[in-house]
Amino acid sequence: MGTDQHSPASARAARIEEMRRAERARARRNRVLVIAASVVVVAGLVVGGVALVHSQSDSGGGKDTAADAKSDSGHFTTGADGVRTWSGKLSRTHVSTKVTYPMHPPVGGNHNPVWLNCNGDVYKEPVRDENAVHALEHGAVWVTYTDKANKADVDALAAKVKRTPYSLMSPYKDQDAPLILSAWGHQVSVKSASDPEVDKFFAAYVQGKQTPEPGASCTGGVMK
Repeated sequence: MGTDQHSPASARAARIEEMRRAERARARRNRVLVIAASVVVVAGLVVGGVALVHSQSDSGGGKDTAADAKSDSGHFTTGADGVRTWSGKLSRTHVSTKVTYPMHPPVGGNHNPVWLNCNGDVYKEPVRDENAVHALEHGAVWVTYTDKANKADVDALAAKVKRTPYSLMSPYKDQDAPLILSAWGHQVSVKSASDPEVDKFFAAYVQGKQTPEPGASCTGGVMK
């Protein structure tokens, strides 16, 4: 009997491969844009317009003030599947200052203008919340873990992240469970790498409906 070419697993693999192709194409375009941007910067230095060059990296940018560094109020509502959804509005202002988020890890809010690379990137050291939140805005799933997490689970989740575009992973001390998965506006604690909720969360939220900027790049940002 032949293999069902339209099975969920096949569709999922095709989707991931298509995302990889799109990400590679964006990376090539970004390299061209960087060169073009460099020319513009030089011209800006001549005419004195340097201050405007880095005003925004994409939509959602804004003035960098003390007020902008405050994040949103609200609370999580837990669904029957255990996924917590943030009830308040999540701001998207770009700030260079530190943001005080009401949840840990954060699932949205004001963030740094530069995103954290999220093309299957696994970080061994903690990363800045403000850069990781920008990656969530681009549709990434962020896997975080504490030192209480089982090493086998950490290794298995790292392997999954490495083969999944629009995902990233890092250690995180200030969270209330050993293993947590986060997306923009959504979060879930999982018991292990084999928890069924892991695959469900990735399927739903990697470039999911919650993404404020679908298709935005996950490369060319902050490496660590």
